[in-house]
Amino acid sequence: MPFAQPRWLMYIMRMFIAEPMMSETLKINTREATLAGESTPWAQLRFTRNNHGKPQIGLDPENLYAFGHLIRLTEQLILEQFSRGLVSGTTHTCLGQELTAISVIRALDHPEDAVLSNHRNHGHFLAYSGDFAGLVAEIMGREAGVCGGWGGSQHLAYRHFHSNGVQGGMMGIGAGLALARKLRGSGGIVAAIIGDGTLGQGLLYEAMNLASVWKAPLLVVVENNGIAQTTDSRDTLGGGIEARGAAFGLHTWRFADDDPGFCRKVAAAVSEMRESRRPGFLVLDTRRMGPHSKGDDLRGQDELDTIRERDPLAALARQLPSATCETIEANNRAFVESVRLTANASPEATLDETPAHIFTLHVEQPLPGYPVMAAGSTVRQSLNSALRHLLETDSRTLLIGEDLHDPYGGAFKVTQGLSTGFPGRVISTPISEAGITGATIGLSLDGYLPVMEVMFADFLSLCMDQLFNHAVKFPGMFRDVAVPLVIRTPCGGRRGYGPTHSQSPEHLFTAVPGLTVVYGSHRHNLGELLTDAVLRWRYPVLFLEHKLLYGEKIDPADYLTLPAADDDVAAHLFPTLLRGATDPDVTLVSYGGMLAVAEAAARRLEDEEELAVEIVAPSLLSPLPRGSMIRHLAMRSRVVIVEESHHEFGVSAEIAAAMLESGFKGQLLRIGTPPIPIASARSLERSILPDEQSVVEQVLELF
Repeated sequence: MPFAQPRWLMYIMRMFIAEPMMSETLKINTREATLAGESTPWAQLRFTRNNHGKPQIGLDPENLYAFGHLIRLTEQLILEQFSRGLVSGTTHTCLGQELTAISVIRALDHPEDAVLSNHRNHGHFLAYSGDFAGLVAEIMGREAGVCGGWGGSQHLAYRHFHSNGVQGGMMGIGAGLALARKLRGSGGIVAAIIGDGTLGQGLLYEAMNLASVWKAPLLVVVENNGIAQTTDSRDTLGGGIEARGAAFGLHTWRFADDDPGFCRKVAAAVSEMRESRRPGFLVLDTRRMGPHSKGDDLRGQDELDTIRERDPLAALARQLPSATCETIEANNRAFVESVRLTANASPEATLDETPAHIFTLHVEQPLPGYPVMAAGSTVRQSLNSALRHLLETDSRTLLIGEDLHDPYGGAFKVTQGLSTGFPGRVISTPISEAGITGATIGLSLDGYLPVMEVMFADFLSLCMDQLFNHAVKFPGMFRDVAVPLVIRTPCGGRRGYGPTHSQSPEHLFTAVPGLTVVYGSHRHNLGELLTDAVLRWRYPVLFLEHKLLYGEKIDPADYLTLPAADDDVAAHLFPTLLRGATDPDVTLVSYGGMLAVAEAAARRLEDEEELAVEIVAPSLLSPLPRGSMIRHLAMRSRVVIVEESHHEFGVSAEIAAAMLESGFKGQLLRIGTPPIPIASARSLERSILPDEQSVVEQVLELF
């Protein structure tokens, strides 16, 4: 189940494990009561919870005030902990916005409803989980934190709740989660909550467009407090807020949290959207009483006084008898004090051993059945057969990308024929690389095995935020969360496509911690590599394909597989090949489309110069197979790394550094593309990209 964190289940479920679920009053467990030095103050709060531990908050003023006041006290406690030096980093409170935080979350009553929140997430999280001690301890960096100290204030995970600090960064993921619910016929919806400052982010509009095109149940919730960090929204927003939702055909609502019927109206909107199964756009007007962060409030005193006079929580209190208010507040204060004691008593989060990488899910997947390849199959046919095989044999497989449908079948025809055979599972999308990447993450978090195609690898830069700040963070921070997605893309030059369609950007993506980068060649069984990437590896994979190889036949020739070392992560799935002399004068290391150039250069060196040449051809660029490939190379006297990418700060640089760390004493040369744009004119392109002649000349200079 997405976002479930078994490692911290004892903390996440702290409030909910003691009694049967439906009607019992929420309370802290015996351990917390003991630490707090009192009985169970939470029992006096009289909130019930559903089967999944979610607080059930009534629409009457007493219930709304009680929970809103509890959120406010908790956030005031967090700020006090800061002042005492017990919290580091930052935090963003929703003081003054408590009813806005409660309104949508309380209305999400389906077990598969999901919430994607932002940096100002405390109220959303508490209304969804009821884990007050887990939140405070998490922000303090304690073991009892809901995420064990990994997430802090901005990055929280609990069942179908997830928050992130990048403005709008979760929107594409929300579109993917909503599509997953549509595909499964679930009654759940996805609420993605943003602030009005996010209305300037392009990913938001990509996600809204995707949800509209897919008719997926994504509810975009805008908490409109009229200010970004310190900039008034009137200075940053053009046009009307509601018009943004209407422009994409989203059903649009707008309510203010000082309206006496506010929560009831929000609940009706959520119910209406759930029934329609169509995306919606909900604007909630509110005001923030506190600063953006801990102390960066530049607003004038008159404005702050006006905001405090407007306070919807105080307005609710005025509707209640004074004795009722006093009881609620006394119980809340007692409970929050117990939360403080519990969080303070928890030890600081520690690591027994600092992880070397994020790849901890080493549950060996069973060997899949591989597609049968006809003799003489090309790279394109091999990949197409693998995708067809995946669609036929595993219902979780989805193909997603631009122009994948028949008769086009993708820019390089790899998906040709598949949309006809598998309608609804080959999804052609708008031109929205960032949004599609986010949607792919969402689909993978919900149990699908999406294979995304990016038309040209040059466009991967548009996907970078989703990969760098999201895809690799989930399995890296939250144990047992898998993100099994594969992004396929053609790369490389020699076609005269020019500066933005000819690049080999693997050097950028091998630097992303936790991203698996695979770049096979015509000597590898690419159909098996792709099948293994989809079925046997539970982490994000970038699967690069050189565009010149699509028409080449798959031919292993006389290459052998270098045995993977036990400490090589994923090398058993994505092997390194080698051929040639066992005691070489020079070893050429190359991969992808450049391997053919290295082979041609090796033949000339062997025939014309009578040199003994070895070729090493990895398919796995990151994580680098240090235990096998690097140790092998460290024993050689001369190593030349040939790549098409810009080789400064790139793959060859990492290989060279790893060799040096392994005790390499010989000569080393890196050959790659200089750090200049790749020209469109074929004559200029030939001068820029390494070719057979330049490789031979540079190798001979070593001697």
